[in-house]
Amino acid sequence: MIGRKIAGKLVQVAKQVPVVTIIGPRQSGKTTLVKECFSEYNYVNLEDPINRMLAKEDYRGFFETYKEPLIIDEVQRVPEILSAIQVKVDEHREKNGRFILTGSHQPSLQKGIAQSLAGRTSILTLLPLSMDELAEEGHLDVLSTDKLLIQGFMPELYREGSREHIVYYRDYLNTYVEKDLREMLEIKSLDKFLRFLTLLAGRVGQLVNLSAISGEVGVSSTTLSEWLSVLEASYIVYKLQPYFSNIAKRQIKSPKIYFTEIGLASYLLGIETENQANRDPLRGNLFENLIVSEVLKSRLNANQNPNMFYMRTEKRVEVDLIVKKEDILYPFEIKTSMTPNKSFSKHLLSFVEAEENARNPRIIYTGQSYPQFNGIEYVNYKDLEKYHTF
Repeated sequence: MIGRKIAGKLVQVAKQVPVVTIIGPRQSGKTTLVKECFSEYNYVNLEDPINRMLAKEDYRGFFETYKEPLIIDEVQRVPEILSAIQVKVDEHREKNGRFILTGSHQPSLQKGIAQSLAGRTSILTLLPLSMDELAEEGHLDVLSTDKLLIQGFMPELYREGSREHIVYYRDYLNTYVEKDLREMLEIKSLDKFLRFLTLLAGRVGQLVNLSAISGEVGVSSTTLSEWLSVLEASYIVYKLQPYFSNIAKRQIKSPKIYFTEIGLASYLLGIETENQANRDPLRGNLFENLIVSEVLKSRLNANQNPNMFYMRTEKRVEVDLIVKKEDILYPFEIKTSMTPNKSFSKHLLSFVEAEENARNPRIIYTGQSYPQFNGIEYVNYKDLEKYHTF
């Protein structure tokens, strides 16, 4: 098993609250993680129809069968069980770490938690593997940039004897559409939904105009907005919000779209080999997506709010990524280049000059790390975890 950075936070939080809820995309490693961290706990999976029926129809019998402390996997399958957990927790509020819950998609869980477990649970989010986690197991050094873009970071792909990444993402997409989407949405045409998902993959790192896309998909922008919300809630995509800066009054206010799993985005675009990835006109966008998702993982693995933004003014001043920690702003420019270039630093320096709380402007790129080059730090993307101060 590849060690997960979030494990320490997970164990720590379980000592502080009665219930810990781990959410995140399907197959990101939630079950493996909780079984590893809480090996002495009893375990039940609500994907099992018998367990699910027992939890729905006889929760007292359920808890007689499965004693505390207890891991309940895929708890979103029976959100009603959350009310029963509330009752049990309230009988002995002084006890912590009694239940560890996992869930694959957010909407039903969030509603149930808000109604039943408010003040009783802490929520952590687990995304796929990070580069730092791969590095500690010796995987990262042998993977080229283009290999990372097509293979991605799903734990299954780093197990011995795993499926080819193309087969994996095909199966993953089918599972997501068949199991999760049919529960969350009434989609009349799956072909149109997959067309929308593919169009989003072609727009990673860009502003998405749903009105323009609606014509290509053949459904209304209102429906697309609903679909996008579900994709975000189920951790398929991540919306990077704009930062409102002092640099100019008129700024772009729409979010940019990224995929939480870069391998899925590449699969949707039909990019199957390293050679394809290297020649693809979207390579720069996909690389930017990789970096944004890595920073997001780093924040979530530390159990911190993302506090991630971008900035783009109507005068084309742009900062790819801004991380806010406390009152400090850390700006980044993301490039696939292997060579430092003075032009890369222009917008970063403008941002730092305009924002008194901005610190440590950095270029994240594919070349050698340099502490200073024309007043800017250059960081090789594989060293990102070593260098970041956020």
